Amino acid sequence: MALPNHTLLATKPTALLIRRPTAIRSIHRPDIGGPLFPGALGVSRADWLSTCAILSSKAVASQQSDNADNSSGSADETTNHLTAVNGHKTLDLVPIANLPKPLTITDLSPAPMHGNQLRVAYQGVPGAYSEAAAGKAYPNCEAIPCDQFEVAFQAVELWIADRAVLPVENSLGGSIHRNYDLLLRHRLHIVGEVQLPVHHCLLALPGVRKEYLTRVISHPQALAQCELTLTSLGLNVAREAFDDTAGAAEYVATNGLRDTAAIASARAAELYGMQILADGIQDDSGNVTRFVMLAREPIIPRTDRPFKTSIVFAHDREGTSVLFKVLSAFAFRNISLTKIESRPHRHRPIRLVDDANVGTAKHFEYMFYVDFEASMAEVRAQNALAEIQEYTSFLRVLGSYPMDMTPWMASSSSSSSSSSSSSSSSSST
Repeated sequence: MALPNHTLLATKPTALLIRRPTAIRSIHRPDIGGPLFPGALGVSRADWLSTCAILSSKAVASQQSDNADNSSGSADETTNHLTAVNGHKTLDLVPIANLPKPLTITDLSPAPMHGNQLRVAYQGVPGAYSEAAAGKAYPNCEAIPCDQFEVAFQAVELWIADRAVLPVENSLGGSIHRNYDLLLRHRLHIVGEVQLPVHHCLLALPGVRKEYLTRVISHPQALAQCELTLTSLGLNVAREAFDDTAGAAEYVATNGLRDTAAIASARAAELYGMQILADGIQDDSGNVTRFVMLAREPIIPRTDRPFKTSIVFAHDREGTSVLFKVLSAFAFRNISLTKIESRPHRHRPIRLVDDANVGTAKHFEYMFYVDFEASMAEVRAQNALAEIQEYTSFLRVLGSYPMDMTPWMASSSSSSSSSSSSSSSSSST
């Protein structure tokens, strides 16, 4: 796909990393603006102030090492250091200070070609559940941590990563609305899904006992998902929200907080040298998060295995019973829906209209997200969308992709996680 001439990014960047202050660039995104989103990001160059690519963590680690020693060092030493920092096989042996740091929007610059290893962006720090989902979706990949969901989107768009694996819904907490909004703002395609059981652990520094604790920190959803278990353990202490689960564990370990525990995974305990005070503390054993895999190009839909298709549409304001007509298009063709959700129109969330009888009323405009069990290679799915297009002012296929049919049992997940956490706990103490 050809890019506009004024775009600052080449489709296959070949720039070499140079040890100098990162130059922050902006990129104009005319494809995001349009009649549907007259105020959308990207209408002007000034509106799109996001930076263009992510500075490689290898260069940052190498530069910090050089500054500390006040010398350039040998090439062999640098290579060994980088392998230890970024190689998954030796990640467990790396000090906390040297673990890959989440990439931020301010860390962006064109990245070099990275060979044949698949690079997968996720939100969080090493040890996050999103990292585990990336590993399940793409075994042996190079996982790239990002500090925000949007950075992960941009990492794929700007060739820093080949894929992104991001959560879209949890069986207990519901949809992650931020990522649904970002799917509409960016031009990535859903190419797969993966479901990951969530197995929470209560982590603390080695030697700390539960009676020493005065607070527990973690992601707000993790705190809510463990509320009853924490109370049953006698932990009537303060609960404080943190950006993510693994980040909470890293914070406790880095700052040596002996009065604070974190709720995170057994993997986080292993990475940050913490002990597991309690294992499997989630209130519901059926706690599962669904992630989607995103890529720059869609995959070719097939009919030889179960597929799922995700779409988003806006109804025609002049029509009536639009949602009924859309659902009927699926029902008449025996297509099962697995999800339907409405989201306020991001750039026109509210509009005031006059009502002679009642006065001024608020009128909301919504986008509808739908997942259905059919491949776009099937005629029935093509005909359904052709009919839906007649009733809508906007329709976009977010992706047609294989369904995650991996069987999952709470007992087997808990057993494997318990075994892993037991070995981690004994090694920590």
